[in-house]
Amino acid sequence: MKLGLAEMTILLAFGIPLTAIIGSLMLGALKILKGSPGKRTKEQEAEETKMVQAIYHQLSQMEDRIEALETLLIDRERKEGRQ
Repeated sequence: MKLGLAEMTILLAFGIPLTAIIGSLMLGALKILKGSPGKRTKEQEAEETKMVQAIYHQLSQMEDRIEALETLLIDRERKEGRQ
């Protein structure tokens, strides 16, 4: 599959915000599954904090992977342009 500059721009424009939206939806789903936001114990807050940190870490890794793929695509486009 050959992607041009326009396709890569679209991928960038939608890929990173889409990652943030998915993360937000996951957090919302976790809050719904956890129940009402009434009184929370310190254990519940600590568990939620750990989950949020794990999600943040995974989203950061996904962002790094997307950037690596973008670099590969850009390099491929440059090489094909020279030949």
